[in-house]
Amino acid sequence: MNAHDIEYKLYGDDLQFVEIELDPGEAVMAEAGAMMYMDTHVQLETLFGDGSDKGGAGLMGKLVGAGKRAMVGESLFMTQFTNGGSFPQRVAFAAAYPGKIVPIDLREHGGKLIAQKDAYLCSAKGISIGIAFQRKIGVGFFGGEGFIMQKLEGDGLAFLHAGGTIIKRELESGEMIRLDTGCLVALTDSVRYEIEMVKGVKSALFGGEGLFFATLHGPGTVWMQSLPFSRLADRVLASARAHGGKSTGEGSALDILGGLGNLLDGK
Repeated sequence: MNAHDIEYKLYGDDLQFVEIELDPGEAVMAEAGAMMYMDTHVQLETLFGDGSDKGGAGLMGKLVGAGKRAMVGESLFMTQFTNGGSFPQRVAFAAAYPGKIVPIDLREHGGKLIAQKDAYLCSAKGISIGIAFQRKIGVGFFGGEGFIMQKLEGDGLAFLHAGGTIIKRELESGEMIRLDTGCLVALTDSVRYEIEMVKGVKSALFGGEGLFFATLHGPGTVWMQSLPFSRLADRVLASARAHGGKSTGEGSALDILGGLGNLLDGK
């Protein structure tokens, strides 16, 4: 087993955080700024890349890992939290907006998971965080997540965060589900991901659901979110404009939220 065997506990309901218990010498990786609190003997170290050494332990391997993270819009650096003491220590992580944290054991899903660009929160040391290119042009242009998604590989625990309520759906062979492109959180490598245009001019223009659906074909597992951050940001921005669009400080912040929403939604 390459990834560290960590234990965890989730707290909260709609504003969750995850507390991870580390045995002596164990470590967990996280996005910069995700840490909530940590015990006395937890040592913090900023690493270049994802810390998995999958591309090689030398400088070139680290550059490859960092480059992959940059392509999905993440920081070149990650933070490693290691228990440097002689007894168990705890460290906790929280996301930046309301939603659920989903723990996923990659061993149960063939050692590989494809996730939206901003879903990753933290993982056991040894999990590789790379990129997954969407091979079909339609998915790349209209899939909400663009051509590039995150690819998590390894044999340990990874924690994803998404907005609203999360549902896990098991698709049988030949089974298909349609969903809003922004509501996709993650899928196993066996699921086929395609884009379907909404049928009918009236439905496409006035249905309020956009011009395209994501179609996911089994077999495999899919995780979906009820409230993508891009949708939340768009609603806040639209509400601000409906009330006069006054620039009082809040307006500039809302414009930033709207821009972030468009980026996350692949616009």
